[in-house]
Amino acid sequence: MHTGNIGTGAEGSDVRKRFAVARETRASTVTLLLAAPVIVVLLALPAFASRVLLQELFYVFTMLSLAQLWNLLAGSAGLISVGQQAFVGVGAYALFAFTVIAGLDAVLSIVLSGALAGLVAIPAALIVFRLRGAYFAIGTWVVAEVCRLVLAQVKQLGGGTGTSLPPDIASSIVGLDSVRDFFAVRGPAARDMMVYWLALLLALGTFALVYRLLRSRHGLALSALGDSETAAESTGVHVFRTKFLIYVLTAVATGMVGALIFLQKARISPDAAFSLIDWTAYVIFIVVIGGIGSMEGPIIGGLRVESAWSERAEYLERFFSIPRAGATASPVAAPHRPASQPSEAATAFRFVASAVLPASSSVTA
Repeated sequence: MHTGNIGTGAEGSDVRKRFAVARETRASTVTLLLAAPVIVVLLALPAFASRVLLQELFYVFTMLSLAQLWNLLAGSAGLISVGQQAFVGVGAYALFAFTVIAGLDAVLSIVLSGALAGLVAIPAALIVFRLRGAYFAIGTWVVAEVCRLVLAQVKQLGGGTGTSLPPDIASSIVGLDSVRDFFAVRGPAARDMMVYWLALLLALGTFALVYRLLRSRHGLALSALGDSETAAESTGVHVFRTKFLIYVLTAVATGMVGALIFLQKARISPDAAFSLIDWTAYVIFIVVIGGIGSMEGPIIGGLRVESAWSERAEYLERFFSIPRAGATASPVAAPHRPASQPSEAATAFRFVASAVLPASSSVTA
């Protein structure tokens, strides 16, 4: 049987060069080098920043991670999920179970919580992947509700009313004593520094994961799926396996983010952990405003949304501080924004966006 020598020698080399996949571009490399000093500043920020700023940046990094993960799921894989709060809640409850019941360290528990969320995503994917379109979205919400109802029955974790993280667990995070001694701060301040660094690490890790994934063969498969599932399958793309991988991978990362969020909150309840508004609707809004399907979308959307919240808070503060006719001169307190939506987060988003946007603008799903 004659096989010939097609694709060998100089001709094969030319073909390989013509169809080579560029995993890095000059612009992305240069921007990475420029972003490195900014990352160093972010790492050193706890040394001179206030606790308020660290808490606001913690919120920025966690929401940016959730938005980037949902953007990968929906914008790249086409899986429009409204049930990502399932994995936030599972990761959060797993953290409490591993720390309170099993007595494990909080940092190790965050990793294990992500793994447990991934395990939950496996049977969930086998169920919801039978659905399409709006039915898939509804199915993911049902999965989240089932998880909420099941965990609300676990009395060891507070049942329907929830429970708080014991102070000794929050104060026994690995490395906390070293941070407290090195910076000469009290326990709560050292704890804020630790969760800030963990949130920054998760945000950078999420960005790197999505970037590398979209620049791999799985990214090419996702691009083909975005054009046409039928055409992609005819060219050899395994549609179910690719979507299953993305769904489970985002569940693992989302579970880790959820665990970290509720480690910082130190209080959990079924309604808070599985909140559709906080962990899915708000995240979807950020991604859609910024541009779904692009890596810079969550950053731009977060910047716009948080800027709007900041302007709204300032307007309300000015409005409620103006004495009405006939009223006394006593000051009227302006309504505070929810704790999950800090008013100064827009500034933090601008700081992060200035370092990341140039590199990500050339990377789209």
